[in-house]
Amino acid sequence: MRRKSVALVMAAATVLSLMAGSGVTALADEETVELTMWGGWAGDQIGQLEKQLEGFNNSQDKIHVTYMAQDSMEQKLLTAIASDEVPDIVLWDRFNTSVYAPKGALMALDDYVEKDSIDLDQFYEPAVDELRSGDNLYGIPLTVDTRIIFYNKDLLEEAGVDPVSITDWNSLEEAAVKLTKWDGNVLEQSGFSMKDVGLFNNWIAQAGGQMIDDTTNPPTTAFNSEAGLTVLEYWNKLLNEDKVYQLGFEDGLGGDGFKAGKVAMTFNGPWVLEQYKEAGLNFGVIGQPKGPSGDMHAMMGGFGLAIPNKAKHADEAWEFIKWWTTQPENGVEFCKISGNMPANKAAAEDPYFADDDVFEVFTEAYTYAGIRSKVLGYSDVEGLALIPQLQKYVAGEISAEEALANAQSQGDSILAEAAQQ
Repeated sequence: MRRKSVALVMAAATVLSLMAGSGVTALADEETVELTMWGGWAGDQIGQLEKQLEGFNNSQDKIHVTYMAQDSMEQKLLTAIASDEVPDIVLWDRFNTSVYAPKGALMALDDYVEKDSIDLDQFYEPAVDELRSGDNLYGIPLTVDTRIIFYNKDLLEEAGVDPVSITDWNSLEEAAVKLTKWDGNVLEQSGFSMKDVGLFNNWIAQAGGQMIDDTTNPPTTAFNSEAGLTVLEYWNKLLNEDKVYQLGFEDGLGGDGFKAGKVAMTFNGPWVLEQYKEAGLNFGVIGQPKGPSGDMHAMMGGFGLAIPNKAKHADEAWEFIKWWTTQPENGVEFCKISGNMPANKAAAEDPYFADDDVFEVFTEAYTYAGIRSKVLGYSDVEGLALIPQLQKYVAGEISAEEALANAQSQGDSILAEAAQQ
């Protein structure tokens, strides 16, 4: 029996040697590794992602990636990790890194980056920073986005407003007043949309303030300040003195008065470009206005690609991540498909962006954009403490001082509790 086994082994080795010499690869090498990517993108975005994945899948025959949309993806990921049934890749909202990386949701990628000598300077620095937690990197930046001012060219021309003149809060206010139309007590055209109080974090940075003081232990809120009051006083002037907007005005316009042609100027991001083009809008864009002290600021968001903890095909997932994020042409191609701008700076310098008046303004904004705070509990500070108080303020239910003080009290409690976890 022993001699027979040895003979079989030698025969098998000879066959494999002949296969290799003839250019025939062993069956194990021919097998394609199937990867699954999870993400929260749904609707039309699924088709956009599938088209990009098709480009990767067709570029080689070793790895095949399939996208699966997930509701509440981050929470589902923790459950999947506990049951050892994780996807191989996640399309990751970078803002969630500081919350979920400490919970063990993601694999640190530092060893991969070092092994392949990946130059992280090829990406926008704030996007890389947002994917760090502690001393580790948990993803590679994929897209960047921010908000700038969209304006209706026809409405500005009709009102005699030159968009180039809109450079700061004062000139923005002057333009908004000229662009607003009332018929008695009925607002017919708003000069500037003020529906989103969640943009307070952007406004306060332009006023020279900040949302969080992370030099304290535990961190504390910092928006109940002179800068915070300056923002709310400016809002009050626009809403209640200049009357350039009315709360609820866009509710009957599909939620987007600019798209309906009834709002002359609004803050928005690159994700609406295709929608506005399809709506036939004649629009242009300008960068963020400077605040009272000359500060210019934008808030950068966007996604990265990450590998979940306990992923079974981490090496293959890393190859896919490199293909999409470190080869500029692939970032450009995805923008052509989806309108999402690449986090790779070389991709963003492609003529597709540099020669486009709209993309050029977005690209410039990324040079002065920052990210939201990474301290634990920050998202709840905004969502549970601050925004509800700001909504009461703009509705006239409480004063600016009350809104900020109430939010400070609740926010500090949230941060203190988060620091103990």
